[in-house]
Amino acid sequence: MVKSKVTPFITLNGKSKEAMDFYARVLPETKITRMDFYKESPDFSEVEEELVLYGALSIKGAEVFFLDMQEQYPAPEPTWAHSIYLDCDTEQEFDQIFAALSETGSVMMGPESVGNIRKCAWITDKFGITWQPVWE
Repeated sequence: MVKSKVTPFITLNGKSKEAMDFYARVLPETKITRMDFYKESPDFSEVEEELVLYGALSIKGAEVFFLDMQEQYPAPEPTWAHSIYLDCDTEQEFDQIFAALSETGSVMMGPESVGNIRKCAWITDKFGITWQPVWE
C-alpha cells in the first residue's frame, strides 16, 4: 500500500533545533511535534553535539521533517530552487510571516501582487530555507 501524503524533509548541518524553535515561534499555527537527538539513540551515543536525528514540525497541520547531518557527512547548503509555499489566511498573517522570515533573511521578491494573488513573496531565511508566503 502506498501512502498518499508528501512530507517536506529538511536536512541541515547542526541547525535543525534552532530552525525548528524559530519556526515554532514566528509562524502561526506551528508547533514542534517531535525532536529526538542523536545522543539519545544507542546507535549514536558517541555524538556529543545536540544534533537532531528526527524532528517533526506541524505548520498549519502539515508536517515538515528535520534532520541534522554529522560533521563528517555534511549536507549541501539549501538553495532557493526548493521552497515552502505558505497559504496565508489574512493580510495580517502574511505581513507577520514576511516580517519574521525576512528580518534576518534575504528577500528575493515582494511583497507584491501577481495576477489574482493579493500579496506574495520569496524569502530565504537565515537557515537558507526559501519560503513563499501567499495571500490570495
